[in-house]
Amino acid sequence: MQTKKGQSIEDASMRMIEDEIGSHPYNEKEWPIVRRIIHSTADFDFAEKNKIIFHKDAIESGMKALKNGCSIVVDVNGVIGGLNKQNPKDFGNEIVCNISKPEIMELAKKEGKTRSQVSMRAAKSDIDGGIVAIGNAPTALQEVIKMVKEGIVKPALIIGIPVGFICAAESKEELSKLEEAPFITNLGRKGGSSSASAIINAIFKLIRAESAS
Repeated sequence: MQTKKGQSIEDASMRMIEDEIGSHPYNEKEWPIVRRIIHSTADFDFAEKNKIIFHKDAIESGMKALKNGCSIVVDVNGVIGGLNKQNPKDFGNEIVCNISKPEIMELAKKEGKTRSQVSMRAAKSDIDGGIVAIGNAPTALQEVIKMVKEGIVKPALIIGIPVGFICAAESKEELSKLEEAPFITNLGRKGGSSSASAIINAIFKLIRAESAS
């Protein structure tokens, strides 16, 4: 849990973001998510129109799934590092990351694929009905999109925000057009594990705020 001092620093940071941004194009549930991405990256570009794209059902579907204890599948351990661990503990969410398992490495070599691709396939039972958060590996996002289109999985929410130069923008562009599953993504090369973590943390905050009201 956060200390009183830590909370005061976070609150001050959020006020600074609000003051610098002023008006923005996001609604009352989207904005806390975008604001937390800005807080985790110090990148105010994310506040611009259409920089973060929300499927119409993304937030409600994500909140419902997390409240019901769904699995959270991530592409790299960096996403786990940015999560507030108390949230999944309180709601019973298992965090799944297969990227470093020896069997994943061996299978990736055998099939000529990236570990990220293979790790997503290995987690299909957790992705189906769960939340998948990808902040680092575009090939992981491409694999999830492929599984969705093949009818293998139907995630409650895809958080696809990988950073990079090769296939990052392209994979997110493809996700932004997906009709079969709710998603949160951004356009362009920016993103990262901290952004993926921030989105999950923000959705948990929305759940707690709703419960307290």
